[in-house]
Amino acid sequence: MKKTSTRLADGRELVYYDLRDDTVRDAVDRRPLERTVTTSEVRRDPLLGDSVAVASHRQGRTYHPPADQCPLCPSDGERLSEIPDSSYDVVVFENRFPSLAGDSGRCEVVCFTSDHDASFADLSEEQARLVLDAWTDRTSELSHLPSVEQVFCFENRGAEIGVTLGHPHGQIYAYPFTTPRTALMLRSLAAHKDATCGENLFDAVLDEELAGERVVLESEEWVAFVPYAAHWPYEVHLYPKRRVPDLLALDEAARTEFPKVYLELLRRFDRIFGETEPPTPYIAAWHQAPFGQLEEFEGVTRDDFALHLELFTIRRTSGKLKFLAGSESGMNVFINDVPPERAAERLREVASS
Repeated sequence: MKKTSTRLADGRELVYYDLRDDTVRDAVDRRPLERTVTTSEVRRDPLLGDSVAVASHRQGRTYHPPADQCPLCPSDGERLSEIPDSSYDVVVFENRFPSLAGDSGRCEVVCFTSDHDASFADLSEEQARLVLDAWTDRTSELSHLPSVEQVFCFENRGAEIGVTLGHPHGQIYAYPFTTPRTALMLRSLAAHKDATCGENLFDAVLDEELAGERVVLESEEWVAFVPYAAHWPYEVHLYPKRRVPDLLALDEAARTEFPKVYLELLRRFDRIFGETEPPTPYIAAWHQAPFGQLEEFEGVTRDDFALHLELFTIRRTSGKLKFLAGSESGMNVFINDVPPERAAERLREVASS
């Protein structure tokens, strides 16, 4: 992998990740852009104890542009985009309309391929490995920013999810705090460790799932399963078999095997509802240990956390979506219409031939 860092016309950082070491990236952003001005602010809710990012400047962000005006495609002649070069393998740049900025963190866009009509599932294993390497490198770089405590790599896919740009891409949020969902995991981890004289909760969950009926696919280094208490109609958790706290700690064997396993999982997701259905909308979310202090989670260290990816869709059956209505949105109590065991069975049924 070759990494080339440059700057866009308004000062934002852009980084090319290339498969070939001899690739030259010297294109200049020719757009007449002014310096980006953001109004991002993090406010803490005193009752719930969580945080909300207030970012009014995002109201003006690009919204479903025509394919020939996509800002994530490479620049072509006088059609200038966020990527100055005429081609790329993987590229990462600071979001022009970030939810988090400055002392409130940082947001980046990750373009998986220059092919506007592709999806992550269409990538080759070599391309998917390059994305993994880019995620890892960005995690390392962002973790060193003084305002950052947690790095979150994720992909929103599909208009049903709320995606406003059709080009295959994901995002990275670098939060100035430990996110509420991660804090819940850490509290459960600490309580279980205390109650069992040191047993790791992630290890216990993984052992139980490996011995059960909800495993979707398994390899030497990875296992994917539908969790016992899945929140979403079709939800799969992907774990490396050797517990590590973050992407940086994955060994070469796990990195090498990841593309094959993950691409197979994504392709199965696209077959859940049959070949005639539109591509399955999904969210793919990497959970990594925070880089900040963990004193409030007594007895827990970063090494106790288990890196994993959660992949889920809001489509519950053909032509119908799962909406977060009263119980889910008002009380955070999910109601799942698809039994996890049936979801796992279906994901096994649609395996590649």
